[in-house]
Amino acid sequence: MTTTTTTATPNATPTQRTTEARTAFLASLHSVGSQSDAELHARAQDIHTSAAALARQDAGVAAQTAALAQQTAGYRQLADESRGTLKEIGDVQNWAEMIERDLLVLEETMRVVEEEGEGQGRRGKGEGRGRRWF
Repeated sequence: MTTTTTTATPNATPTQRTTEARTAFLASLHSVGSQSDAELHARAQDIHTSAAALARQDAGVAAQTAALAQQTAGYRQLADESRGTLKEIGDVQNWAEMIERDLLVLEETMRVVEEEGEGQGRRGKGEGRGRRWF
């Protein structure tokens, strides 16, 4: 803070002394105001710089959010397709198990037929239980 000193002349009138005091006081206020003004300008500039940085970051976050939403949609589609594929695999497995059971039934039927055919062959023709398989 700078202060201005005035030397009052001994012959100065009260009006002149008042004017000199007022001038000194206004100079002192101007000096304090200039310092405060400079600080406020620096703060305002920092605020504007920070606001610009926040706006850039906000735009970056918005872009990343949109990309993440798109990636999430892709993963959701992949999960739905995989779920359908797994269902189909389950259906194929069920179908294979049904065929395996049918083949086991056919195998057992053939075994029984062959055993009865062998038993009939030992007894001779016409001695069976009255059944002919072929």
